[in-house]
Amino acid sequence: MNKLYIAMLMCGASLMASAQATFDVLKLSETELSGTSRFMSMAGAYGAVGGDISAILQNPGGIGIYRSSDVAVTMNLNFLSTKSASGDNLTDTKFNFNNIGYVGSMKIDSDFFKYFNWGFTFNRVNSFNRRYQGGYAVGTSLTNRVAAALNAGGWNEVDLSTNNYDGNIYYQSNAPWLGILAYQSYLINGTSDGHLQGLAGDMTSGKANYYVDEKGHTDEYNITLGGNFANKVYWGINFGITDLKFDSYQYYGEDLDHAYIYNYDVDNGAVTTGYAGFDFQSYQLTKGTGYNFKMGVIVKPINELRLGAAFHTPTYYDMKDLYKVQSGVDLLMDNFSSDNKFSDNTETGEEGYYDEYRYTIKTPWRFMGSIAVVPTSKGLISFDYEYTGANTIRCGDEGGGNYLDTEAKIKDQLQAQHTLRVGGEYRVTPNLSLRAGYAYQTSPVKDFVKGKANGDVDVVSSNYMYQYDKNNQYITCGLGYRYKHFYADAAYVHRARTSQYHAYPGEEGEEIKDHNNKVALTIGFRF
Repeated sequence: MNKLYIAMLMCGASLMASAQATFDVLKLSETELSGTSRFMSMAGAYGAVGGDISAILQNPGGIGIYRSSDVAVTMNLNFLSTKSASGDNLTDTKFNFNNIGYVGSMKIDSDFFKYFNWGFTFNRVNSFNRRYQGGYAVGTSLTNRVAAALNAGGWNEVDLSTNNYDGNIYYQSNAPWLGILAYQSYLINGTSDGHLQGLAGDMTSGKANYYVDEKGHTDEYNITLGGNFANKVYWGINFGITDLKFDSYQYYGEDLDHAYIYNYDVDNGAVTTGYAGFDFQSYQLTKGTGYNFKMGVIVKPINELRLGAAFHTPTYYDMKDLYKVQSGVDLLMDNFSSDNKFSDNTETGEEGYYDEYRYTIKTPWRFMGSIAVVPTSKGLISFDYEYTGANTIRCGDEGGGNYLDTEAKIKDQLQAQHTLRVGGEYRVTPNLSLRAGYAYQTSPVKDFVKGKANGDVDVVSSNYMYQYDKNNQYITCGLGYRYKHFYADAAYVHRARTSQYHAYPGEEGEEIKDHNNKVALTIGFRF
């Protein structure tokens, strides 16, 4: 058996389209149900209710409801469970503080302008923590996909055999760097007609295995100003600064029988059949800072009815990616005798990564409409609708130029996302309240991309793996206790999410299901 170990140095130019690929920027733009326990226990259906520290991030007009000051902190325990269609189940537990805030309120001596309020809040709007793994039978190979891309780009063996990794060549094809690595690892071979072929042929069969470990968060720090006009119109504006960190490890390997492999035991080589096993390991660390604006209003035409509307601008991010990719190869053929090894050792840079790339992202616009019915002083029911223009995501270089090809694929492959929320609260006693809610979020991915992946999916040039959500839903409940100025709220949140994993465009991939449970506690004081 011959073993090849390759350490892959990621040159900056080769990263041109990496973090800007469709599903990468989509992932970095997403948010989740998060905030105070009261907000989460009603599934976030709070756009027309207001008067809650995290709800004012959804509809800033909710700050106008306040008539006293408020300070609160929320902590939660997350029980994560992910299962692939092949039956592999991974679990994890995380603890964090996901919301801290203060709201100040000042009464105005006016018949029209009743209150002026302000707030300072921290909220974890998204958590990337997720691990999943699986394996499935294959009759083709990632190397065939790479070879096809190289053939389409006009590459040949002379191009791929060079050791001069000139950054300019990385713009000529959608997978040249991975192609160079695969060719020099004997995963891609030349044919008699001058084309390139991968490991899989008519008789090839085998299994693919994958493992993905993602960590990180998106945190938002907000300043909100608002007020109360005649106890009928409540308004607010919000400025937010975001901090994003995404840390990802991705493994993909294949074990193939009757593979087309290169026999370098003979002069000039020859393609023969045998066993081939290889794996790619990709490390990515993404960091970013951004800013956004939100504005909203709540109108109360009568005491029993509240109407809410809010608008969120995109978050404008400055991003930095750090990369490291490695590959290992095992080849076994008839009459094999040599034991050669190939090694290219390179020095790592910042935080142990080989190289970095900087770029910009503009996340989607968001629009929200809400209605809350308050039939009695003991309870309410609220409905929210949110429109997210996922196909309006934009990305570009740090100099302000747009990546037009990637943006065209975003428009083609993504669609508007719709979120429906419903929540209710019932006051059992003056001190104790019960709450429940439900939320459903549609997929931002168009139907023609789902299922068996479309071959034109925009992917990273050195890492073909991508994943997207098919749907997302939350079932929530909770309770609240009030005593004078003190309050404590508890929430339980069950998140059920169905996603699709693909090792590369054009292969079946595998369905991934999350069933995550969160228990949260909020402690607050109004004065």
